[in-house]
Order: sequence, then C-alpha cells, then structure tokens
Amino acid sequence: MFKLDVPFLSLIRLSFIIMLLCGVIYPVAMTGVAQVTMNDKANGSILYNEEGDPIGSQLIGQSFHEPYFFHGRISSIEYDGRNSGSENYAPVNTEMLERVYFTINEWTEKNQHVSVHSVPVDLLTNSGSGLDPHITPEAAMVQIPRISDVLGIEETRLVELVREHIEGKDWGIFGAERVNVLQLNLSLLELID
Repeated sequence: MFKLDVPFLSLIRLSFIIMLLCGVIYPVAMTGVAQVTMNDKANGSILYNEEGDPIGSQLIGQSFHEPYFFHGRISSIEYDGRNSGSENYAPVNTEMLERVYFTINEWTEKNQHVSVHSVPVDLLTNSGSGLDPHITPEAAMVQIPRISDVLGIEETRLVELVREHIEGKDWGIFGAERVNVLQLNLSLLELID
C-alpha cells in the first residue's frame, strides 16, 4: 500500500502559496491587464450625460415604458444588476404562456398600428440573464410607427437612426445583429432636442 508522508508544515506552506497565487496575484494581474487593454469594459461600460453623471451601462438593459422611447426585452428581474437569470420555462408551461399572453396584450395596446403576428419574439420573451441590453433590428423597426406618432418625427428619420445603431455580429460570424436600446434612446433624445 502506498503511504504519503508529507509534513504538515509543507501542506500549510503549499496552501498559502496557492492562495497567494490564485487569490491575490492572478486577480490583480488580470485586473491590471483588463484596465490597460479594455479600460471601458473593465469599468462596466458606463454611459454618462453631459454633466458627467452616470446614465447606465451599455451591458445591462434598462426598463423604458414611456411611449416615445424604444422598448427593450422584458425582464423577469426588472434589469436588477445584482441578480441574473430568469425562469427556464418550457414553451408549454402555463406561467410562461400567461406571461407571454399578458405581454402580447400589453404590447398590442401600446402599438395598435402593428399586427401581433409581426412582433419579433425578442419583444415578448426575456433573455436567459434577464439583463440583455439589446434587441434585434426588427424589434426596433416595429416600434417606429408608435414613436413617430408620439414625437411627430418622420418614420424615415427614425429608420435611419435605428440603422445607425445596428451592431454587427461578433467578429463578423458569431451571434446576430443587434441594437443597444439605451444608446438608441440617448440618440433619440438628441434628435428631439
């Protein structure tokens, strides 16, 4: 039978070295690399207004309920950045169906000019994290008639605005085209002023 004969003090030293490497040196090194190579992302990708006050993060969605704003995906956690996740319901789950029907009814009340059959699915469902700040370009385009009616801005100008904010696929091949709702709404506010 194999017997391991390691002195107790050696185990304590090895544990201390591993804690120092993994708990202090590595995190400090990675934080330093992140601050140098991608400072904005490492600090939360915060957007600021003209006075220098933080408005929000490009990485976490926000609730927009006013009719003159573009609306993002629904969030079961109300975009609370301290949490992440949503219910992993099956498509036939009764709670899921009730929430989707409620969202459809709410959406069609606010957007009476659009057929419920043309509403992109990302406006009716939430993302896996519940924090997604993006919608599809189609989800932004379908809201243009409502915003045009409320603000009196020509639809063609709003279409241009959405197209200016379409982000391509990651590295040109991963994911899908998307629009950051917060950035789009900030540009919409500039258009109004």
